[in-house]
Amino acid sequence: MPSILPALVSLFFLAYGIYLLRRHGGSRIGQTAFLICAATFCWQISWAVLFQLKDAQQALILAKFGYLLILFLPTTIYHFIVELTGRQAERHWVELSYGLAGILAIALLSSNAIVAGLHSYFFGYYPRAGWLHPLHLLQTALVIGRGLHLLYRRQRAAVSTERTRLRYCLASMLVYLLAAVDYLGNYGVQFYPPGVLFIATSLGLVALATVRHDLLTDPLELAATIAHEMRTPLATIRSQSRVLSNSLPELLAGYQSAVDHGLLAPTLRADKLAYLAELAQLIDAEVSRSNFVVDLVLASARAGTLNRQDFALHSVKKCVDEALARYPFESAMRDKVRVRIDNDFTFYGSDVLLVYVLYNLFKNALHAIKSAGRGEVEIEFFTCGKGKQLVVRDTGPGIPADVLPHVFDPFYTTRQGGGGTGMGLAFCQRVLTAFGGQILCESKAGRYTMFSLQFPSDCTAPNK
Repeated sequence: MPSILPALVSLFFLAYGIYLLRRHGGSRIGQTAFLICAATFCWQISWAVLFQLKDAQQALILAKFGYLLILFLPTTIYHFIVELTGRQAERHWVELSYGLAGILAIALLSSNAIVAGLHSYFFGYYPRAGWLHPLHLLQTALVIGRGLHLLYRRQRAAVSTERTRLRYCLASMLVYLLAAVDYLGNYGVQFYPPGVLFIATSLGLVALATVRHDLLTDPLELAATIAHEMRTPLATIRSQSRVLSNSLPELLAGYQSAVDHGLLAPTLRADKLAYLAELAQLIDAEVSRSNFVVDLVLASARAGTLNRQDFALHSVKKCVDEALARYPFESAMRDKVRVRIDNDFTFYGSDVLLVYVLYNLFKNALHAIKSAGRGEVEIEFFTCGKGKQLVVRDTGPGIPADVLPHVFDPFYTTRQGGGGTGMGLAFCQRVLTAFGGQILCESKAGRYTMFSLQFPSDCTAPNK
């Protein structure tokens, strides 16, 4: 009877893990989520069998196998959270935690340092904690605490649907961690381990979030799908605006002629007529701006799977010129952008992606000076010694000191009501990293913000 619940929960996790692998197995998020399901399945199915065994030697072997997965589980959860929140800088800590878990696993298999025999409880055998077991508990507390901190901070900064997804995940992880009460059994506290109930509840939350909010779907991929679908209605609107552009002048001329000959009362004011005369051009400009946003989103999605075989040598000046020529500036904002050319240089990468990087930086800089009601944008590219840099600087309101460390975090934005998604700068960072360079941000609140794109000094194409 004590084996029924862990057996059922293990099967649920197995089924859900297979589902995740089939649907999301191509993404890092889906793969780490599957690892959590697989480890939980092995843990719970081991306990289900363990509670039925009567032979102490067999029970000890099975208990150690079950604990082998438990040792890696906290790090796997931390790994999943790192992938979900896009905190690439945390990956070296994930690797170190896996390394420590591996050392503990060797100690588990080669000694009694982790599992030092068995307790015999009313429901069956249960592992007894060895002298090194507290190190596992400390590691668990550290990595899970860090993971929950990342989730909490990211969901506070995220927008709309992304915030909801992260809150579901945060709630699920908190419930899952209540299963840590089962560790008391390792230290001689005799009770039927209730952690299985918390694990089942956690799985229910994750499954609900997956169904309602596509929890494990990459938000960038989802945005790219929506953006791609927008191309058809935008093309239709543009086509209709051109029909309007061809027909409207004749209709307005007929209206004016009828008014001039007293055939029609002048119901339209002069400013309204002027607006109607420009309507087709205004619609076409809005379609261009919308297509611009679509292109940015699609480029951001593609940046995660860059094909470096398409890279070549390009002039940075040509990229800047093209970005300025194609960017959909509003009203007189183009006049607020100045370019300073010290000398052109070449970089090895994608000119298309660099243009999209510049689009993102222009968009942010222009929004900054527009919201401040003052300032200008300066673009400069130069070589200094062996270094190559492209700098975009605005004299807007700057970035607060507490926000500055997070500007490259995916889905981090301070413009929840102003159309920000938090994808742009993360995209820029991925592109510059793929080029072998880096992007840095420097800002003084109330004075300026400067993004520096640094390219590797060796711009020769690698041997293929």
